[in-house]
Amino acid sequence: MDPERWREIDDLTPGARLGPYQILGLLGEGGMGKVYRGLDTRLDRAVAIKICAGQFSNRFEREARAISALNHPHICTLYDVGPNYMITELVEGETLRDWLKRAPAVERSVEIARQVLQALSAAHRAGIVHRDLKPQNIMVRSDGYVKVLDFGLAKRIPAPGGIQTESTVSMDVSHPGQILGTIAYMSPEQILGQEVDQRSDLFAFGIILYEMLTRRHPWPRASSVDTLHAILHDAPPAIEADSTWGVVLAPMVWKLLSKDPADRYPFAEAVLDALASRPVSGSATAIAKGKTAASIAVLPFANMSADKENEYFSDGLAEEIITALARVPGMKITGRTSSFFFRGKDIEFGEIGRRLNVEHILEGSVRKAGNRIRVTAQLIKVTDGFHLWSERYDREMTDIFAIQDEITQAIAEALRLRLSPDAEARPRHEPNLRAYEAYLKARAHWFKGTSESQALFKESVDQAIELDAGFALPYMLLGGHYSMLAHLGIRPARDVIPLARAAEEEALRLDPSLPEAQALLGVWAGTFSYDWNEADRRWRLAMAREPVSRDVRFWYGNHYLLPIGRPAEAVEAMAWGLEGDPLNLLYRSALARGLRHAGRLEDAEAELRKVLDLDENFPLALGILGAICVQQGRFEEALALTERAYVLTPWANAIAGQLAALLVHAGDTSRADALIEKLRTGKAYGAPAGMAVFHALCGEFDQAAEWAEQAIAERYPEFVKVLGPLLRPTPQWPALAKLMNLPG
Repeated sequence: MDPERWREIDDLTPGARLGPYQILGLLGEGGMGKVYRGLDTRLDRAVAIKICAGQFSNRFEREARAISALNHPHICTLYDVGPNYMITELVEGETLRDWLKRAPAVERSVEIARQVLQALSAAHRAGIVHRDLKPQNIMVRSDGYVKVLDFGLAKRIPAPGGIQTESTVSMDVSHPGQILGTIAYMSPEQILGQEVDQRSDLFAFGIILYEMLTRRHPWPRASSVDTLHAILHDAPPAIEADSTWGVVLAPMVWKLLSKDPADRYPFAEAVLDALASRPVSGSATAIAKGKTAASIAVLPFANMSADKENEYFSDGLAEEIITALARVPGMKITGRTSSFFFRGKDIEFGEIGRRLNVEHILEGSVRKAGNRIRVTAQLIKVTDGFHLWSERYDREMTDIFAIQDEITQAIAEALRLRLSPDAEARPRHEPNLRAYEAYLKARAHWFKGTSESQALFKESVDQAIELDAGFALPYMLLGGHYSMLAHLGIRPARDVIPLARAAEEEALRLDPSLPEAQALLGVWAGTFSYDWNEADRRWRLAMAREPVSRDVRFWYGNHYLLPIGRPAEAVEAMAWGLEGDPLNLLYRSALARGLRHAGRLEDAEAELRKVLDLDENFPLALGILGAICVQQGRFEEALALTERAYVLTPWANAIAGQLAALLVHAGDTSRADALIEKLRTGKAYGAPAGMAVFHALCGEFDQAAEWAEQAIAERYPEFVKVLGPLLRPTPQWPALAKLMNLPG
């Protein structure tokens, strides 16, 4: 950076502009530059504007390269880079250093530590070592959400299974023997000027975890020289925390603080696994399982109207409340699929709370009569069945949106939580009421995911758009509808891609802040169009605003990270998206598929068994479990599972190919030939993928690759998910990956 330019922008005052970014005020400053609160005037979005002094321009560039290569909920997101500034998300809260000064409960510290580990795992998977991890570079928001900042000393290392791109190489400008970092959090190898890798970050994390448990540094010394000597030669004092966690986690801390990197955990994932496996009791158990005092499940509201068709409206009201509560800081809200799983089942609240891991349940009813509506709602504490709050609303139908807001506010107050300013001030288009009803009806059909429901869905969503062309959500659903048609094999992707894009772009024109629309455009850009750079841009936009919805987070793992060959990160994103929605069988099956890609076959099978325990005829779970059994040589079991999947989904040509190969293996060539003949014509959408599966399972990889090329040409959306485990290990894969523009 030009030093003269630095002097020119040294003292930016409120109202000054850097391109489209307006300065609102100074957030902080240090020896390397200044950070301002700013506003992106194009998107009306609060941002942080970081300006680095000229002599530190190399560090500035290195930080930009590092965080541009990362996209993770617990890592500060980079929005833009200019010739003299960096634009990142604005993280409101306090540093971990200040957070610890308030001496919060050790159990809460453990949850913070878990989030830091997830950020480190993502960075290391991308081949990036932070090298300056310390409490001052970790922000804790008011709701306990963590963001890791300041990758200015980041170093590139070979990423296990990661993808090197131009934006992530050549970041390290240090030299052997040079000491970089903050002395109190340096690893011994950093101090000695030796090569460092991810284990150096884990050493720094060990120091932070020690401080969380004891509220003191393991090597408090009067001078820097003494601190360096202590890190190299002294053992840290014993942990004497008055918490169960102190006893339980002490062995983990000692391993993290080993002087020799070879004696530490090899990866952040290993530390996460160790943290999850620690036996604890009492309140610590609740923290380990993710339970908080502000956890709630919203059951489907009972339809008390004479017209039973109005059930979609009562469901819609419950869904809108779920969406609103998800924006309340500190609130853990169970997803729609899991909450609605208990519809019509005679199950006590205590059992529902146990299965969903929540302490509160909201139930209610809706009665419509003409233009009048009566809504009742009760908030119940699971442990004793007592009502914490209840209310009845007798209103005109036009007041339905106000009722939703009032219920959300009342629940937040009952649980002593505050709605975030963003949630309270969030502008919302209040649609034509008939359009809103049509939208709710469309959404009710959408969740069923069958070919028949898609036809009913299309009718309702078209009606919603016709009644209110300014209502963004129906357009977003319409784009999702076209995506579903392609995934179900009802219509070829090439036919519906233009329709899907047009729908999502119109949704964003009406509501630029709609993350689901950006996410679905990311799906189309990558999975269907093989434009992974555009996909990455769309996913960044989809996850730019907190809180990121479970759906968007799950889609990111399933439709972006998994196809581009980052299965461990994909599993992490999907598991995060599934958290709070444990009975979502579709998502849980997809998570199992991700675990299969990551080589975790036993974990994948365990997930699928959970799905089949709840629904023994869930076709996706049957098909994936059949594929895993093939991979393990359990052919008889694989054949039985695949037969069941094919009976349930005869249009699924990939399953047909899997079944044909298993029939050949079993010696039933007549049935196999019939299936193969049906696929060989290649006319049915997905037939080339089915033939590729068949030949791959028969070990005929050249023929599999020929059919795979046809599947790629027809934009078969499940290509990598279905064929990746079969073809990635073969010499034919690089050419196929090139056809899909896959990185790496």
